[in-house]
Amino acid sequence: MTKMIFVNLPVADLHKSVAFYEALGARKNPNFSDETACGMVFSDAIYVMLLTHDKYRQFTSKRIADARETSQALLCLTVDNREDVDRIGEAALAAGGRHLDGPTDHGFMYERAFEDPDGHGWQMMYFTQDMIARATAEPAA
Repeated sequence: MTKMIFVNLPVADLHKSVAFYEALGARKNPNFSDETACGMVFSDAIYVMLLTHDKYRQFTSKRIADARETSQALLCLTVDNREDVDRIGEAALAAGGRHLDGPTDHGFMYERAFEDPDGHGWQMMYFTQDMIARATAEPAA
């Protein structure tokens, strides 16, 4: 079975967040969506679950952090090329996101980071082919 990841994010305005993630290229999965949550599909293995604060509270008793004031995580997605890094970064800003960092060329990788409307940090990253090979190689025994 292929492993999947569901990143659960608390959002203040579900409709605004759905529009933001659609602008980045994610698509809405109606099978994981209702008036309190929306499953956004980035790939067959990567989903972002946008949850209203009331829905998110069903999964934790902890206080919901204001991601605009604190850093809880920087979520990173790889893309196929440098142009996609820039295209998605620009789409994020045009859709109401906020610039965090970059674009930065490290030689073996190219990246830029932004926040969604709720302050959740995202980084788009392109790795050169030799770096992908190194990152996915089995460790020596």
